[in-house]
Amino acid sequence: MQDADTRLLIIDDDEMFCHVLSRAMARRGYEVLVAHDAEQALSLARCHRPELATLDLKLEHSSGLKLLPELLEVVPNCRIVVLTGYSSIATAVEAIKLGAVNYLCKPADAEEILVALGREEGDPEAEVADNPPSINRIAWEHIQKVLQEHDGNISATARALGMHRRTLQRKLQKRPVRR
Repeated sequence: MQDADTRLLIIDDDEMFCHVLSRAMARRGYEVLVAHDAEQALSLARCHRPELATLDLKLEHSSGLKLLPELLEVVPNCRIVVLTGYSSIATAVEAIKLGAVNYLCKPADAEEILVALGREEGDPEAEVADNPPSINRIAWEHIQKVLQEHDGNISATARALGMHRRTLQRKLQKRPVRR
């Protein structure tokens, strides 16, 4: 999958994560490009035409889901893995529908990312959890789904959920509930 001049674009607003991942990928022989926002990512994609990319779902001033189709328009054959610390079923489904080849929850290391970038097909042997998700996790997933349906609009989502906008903002600032 990788040769000496394979370009990997890392798009993430977490500078420390970018530094660590770019060093790990450079040691593996990749030519690494780093962008911290959508504008920088699109500019690098136009100039360097990367074959691979990692894309953070939640960038500081935009959504990775909005950037994903724009990147694929610039570089149609780029294999993109969406990474996030805020995983939900709704965003995973949307990322795949929009053209990502895979979706990983952070923290993900270089090897996990490379495996995800290289996967061509689904895994019928994927582990299925023995226990159902907690009620808090189900609520969090539902909030994410409704937020996605309202294109990230907090006020519209709060109205749809029947909750105060500030309450929703507080819930969204927290890390996702573990299963």
